[in-house]
Amino acid sequence: MTEQIVSTMEMVVPQSRETVWAVVTDLDNWQWRSDLEGLEQTGPDTFVEYGKGGFPTRFAVTCCREPEKWAFRMENANMEGAWTGEFQTVPEGTKLTFTEALSPKKKWMKLLMKGFLRKQQARYFADLRRALEK
Repeated sequence: MTEQIVSTMEMVVPQSRETVWAVVTDLDNWQWRSDLEGLEQTGPDTFVEYGKGGFPTRFAVTCCREPEKWAFRMENANMEGAWTGEFQTVPEGTKLTFTEALSPKKKWMKLLMKGFLRKQQARYFADLRRALEK
C-alpha cells in the first residue's frame, strides 16, 4: 500500500446526534446522496456503494458505537483505506467529524486524491444537510 492521503472535515448541524446518526447509517435509504446510483447490503457488516456510472466501492464496518462512532474499511479498483465518522453532542446540535484515510492503488492518482477527497466530503456534507432539513 502506498502513502495515505488523509482528509478531515467537520460540520455542525442543529439536529440531535440520534437523528443525524439515523440518517447517516441507514443503508436502506441512501437516495439523499447525489454521488450514488445504488447501494447493496452484502452482509451484516458489509455493503457496496455504486457511484454514478455504476463504479463499485466495497465497505466493511469496523466500528459501530451508536450514536457516537461509525467506521469502516473501503476498497475499489483505484484506492483502499478507511473512513471514520464521529458524532458529538454540542450546544448547537451535533458536531460531525468525518475522516478519510486513503491510499491510491496507482501512483499517479496520489496527486489528485487530496482534492478529490475534499470535494467528495463537501458534497456529502451538502447532501446530508439537505436530507436533515426535510
